[in-house]
Amino acid sequence: MTAGVRSTARITASDDGRGGTCLPVLDGEGSLALRRIRSTGPDARVMLVGAMSGPLGGDHMTVEAHAMAGARLRIGSVAATIALPGQTKGEARYDVRLTVDDGAELRWLPEQLISACESDLRVTTRAELAPGARLVLREEQVLGRTAEEPGRLTSRLTVHRAGRPLLDQELACGPGAPGGWDGPAVLGGHRALGQLVFVKPEFEKDRPPPALLGENAALTPLAGPAVLVTALASDALRLRGTLDDALRRLA
Repeated sequence: MTAGVRSTARITASDDGRGGTCLPVLDGEGSLALRRIRSTGPDARVMLVGAMSGPLGGDHMTVEAHAMAGARLRIGSVAATIALPGQTKGEARYDVRLTVDDGAELRWLPEQLISACESDLRVTTRAELAPGARLVLREEQVLGRTAEEPGRLTSRLTVHRAGRPLLDQELACGPGAPGGWDGPAVLGGHRALGQLVFVKPEFEKDRPPPALLGENAALTPLAGPAVLVTALASDALRLRGTLDDALRRLA
């Protein structure tokens, strides 16, 4: 068995002293390329560009983003990420590490992650926030392409604020995952799942209450100035519509 491709993208955003945001670090390698795009506001906008197919079996992709004090950073991607089996057997990994300082805002809003048949991918997303940080984080996962069985997908999301946990959850789907993942208590036969984490200091005094957002989505307050929206849908388009509605409501 041969090793897969190792790819790392690093982004650092800082206050430029003129009411805007500069990017002293914008560095991508391997299958991850980075492009800054025009913004009409004070934020810096960066797009992730997949320079190669994948992640494939054995690949390890890492994204590290740091919004320093006063910076406003928005990160997206130009297309969906498709986990594929590849020729190298074994698990692929995709790690996202987000750090947000006091007075900074980071929006992590990539396109969907699609788990193709026979793929095996582990995704870990970890956000470390200062007490005065703001975060908008969206994850969307689609189990299989059209009329296709999914691969195995394990996803863990952790958010810490001031060194204390706000959220720590993991979900495994597809072949080899714990029994019942597709049953009524978990996905209930749906093939698109997503979540939206919204953290802002104003929620210390005025945090939205628990709420149902349609038939298959819910808003849950977290143990701090943050809320979590969890949604299921039959396809990626319906999932995005639900999460976009929630984002507009929270913003």
